[in-house]
Amino acid sequence: MHHEALDLSRLQPALPSPLQPAEDERFARHGVTLLLKRDDLIHPDLPGNKWRKLAPNLRAAAGRTVLTFGGAYSNHLRATAAAGRLLGFPTVGVVRGDELADRPLNPSLARCAADGMRLHFVDRATYRSKAAPEVLDGLLGLFGACTVLPEGGSNALAAQGCTALGHELRGRGDTVAVACGTGGTLAGLAAGLGPGQRALGIPVLRGGFLEDVVLNLQHEAFGARAGQWSLDERFHFGGYARTTPELHAFADDFEDRHGLPVERLYVAKLLYALTALAQEGAFARGSTVTAVITGRPD
Repeated sequence: MHHEALDLSRLQPALPSPLQPAEDERFARHGVTLLLKRDDLIHPDLPGNKWRKLAPNLRAAAGRTVLTFGGAYSNHLRATAAAGRLLGFPTVGVVRGDELADRPLNPSLARCAADGMRLHFVDRATYRSKAAPEVLDGLLGLFGACTVLPEGGSNALAAQGCTALGHELRGRGDTVAVACGTGGTLAGLAAGLGPGQRALGIPVLRGGFLEDVVLNLQHEAFGARAGQWSLDERFHFGGYARTTPELHAFADDFEDRHGLPVERLYVAKLLYALTALAQEGAFARGSTVTAVITGRPD
């Protein structure tokens, strides 16, 4: 069957995304300028790093069914389902947790289903083995030939797509920081930045495994470690999708100060981390820190 190339320009992404100064005395008193890279404004249904990671993968899929993986509140599943609706290709979401199959869909999964995504619930042991050939063979047996994207959409193509973010920020920030889930955005961002700039990743999951993940992605995408980058593992607030009253209070205050809607699972942790690092004196006086705003609240 012949598949036509997808015309992603039909979605009219707002690129390059805006770069906005944020006057904030918590940075200014340490001689640091804070900028916000508003990737949350790229597209209403595919905001932030979702667009940058999905676009090259969707071009490669060329209209074939896209099968991908996520938890019950996965932004990646929602973005993939939305892209399928907008561009007219079928989508399958493999969801962690077979106990969810008999419950009413939460708002996130209900949106996926409304956008035409076929949801397939698997138990947690199967989900952990989702990259195993026998699991993938079973899924392809159920759903037919599909283009398979990993959880979070982070693969070599996604990392290559995120180099554009680094290119847009060349010369715009000594440190460019991003919240990290599956590592693809950091891998590409660091590769795209200019000399003398460094990328800082703030993992939102516990576990300390992301360094190897980002390295492996860079080797697959670029053949070697690329750019200057590091991780600060201290700001996950208990792990993925975990928050605390302190984090919510910080995010509410940031919204009040800057009129920026702060998404809580990624962006709040990033901005909290940067504020704490400024207080610790981690950024040189006279330097500029750019925070990549990868998503927005529902």
